[in-house]
Amino acid sequence: MKDRPLAGNARPLIEICVEGIDGLLAAQAAGADRVELCASLVEGGITPSLGTVRAALESATIPFHVIVRPRGGDFLYSEAEYRSMLADVAALRDLGVAGVVVGCLNADGTMDETHMGALVEAAGPLNVTCHRAFDMTRDPAEALEALIRCKVGRVLTSGQRDTAVEGAGLLADLVRQGGHRIIILGCGALDPENIAGVLAATGLTEMHFAALKDVPSTMTYRNPQVGMGGTDLDREYRTTVTDGALVAATIAAARA
Repeated sequence: MKDRPLAGNARPLIEICVEGIDGLLAAQAAGADRVELCASLVEGGITPSLGTVRAALESATIPFHVIVRPRGGDFLYSEAEYRSMLADVAALRDLGVAGVVVGCLNADGTMDETHMGALVEAAGPLNVTCHRAFDMTRDPAEALEALIRCKVGRVLTSGQRDTAVEGAGLLADLVRQGGHRIIILGCGALDPENIAGVLAATGLTEMHFAALKDVPSTMTYRNPQVGMGGTDLDREYRTTVTDGALVAATIAAARA
């Protein structure tokens, strides 16, 4: 399912970042226009399984883009990691998803144009978004030009700050710089209280957020002696899910 343009009076387009198939279903039921499909949002999002992607293709009524990120941490990848990203992009292209979300940096904080260009080429007809690796670049204006040279279609950014409210000035600059050459997909702790203000201050046409909440596990038996990782044993008995009501409220605030 390909991205489809919205009518002018329906702007901005809203993309929801979700973890897994349940998140996709919740986001589309709440009125999202598009989804970024991830695994492990606690790590900032990594590549979901192909089984998850196939399930999403069977159930999605809106386009979704799939993150291709082999691990958490920085965006400086080994050649082995890069080859795995190429393989994931090719597999997702063959499955027929609407787009992929990628990002590679050089050690000096510049965009890795060699690898980004190859990933775009491997994606073929798919939409390609650069994720928030962009926010870790040393010169955002030059990084944007590098992405344009690589023929990346959009860039996800909070304006190189923790929140879109703090990064609104740079977001507005990037919208002006990108013009019709690349879409700026704004993000960064957007919620019903601030999204309209960020929209007005920046001129964004696409906005992205993850409306998440923790819910308790429904497990009735719990082993207090072992955890699957880290020291927060209670984490085994909490699930982070997409909050459909918060998605709907934030979309309504953006379009009020």
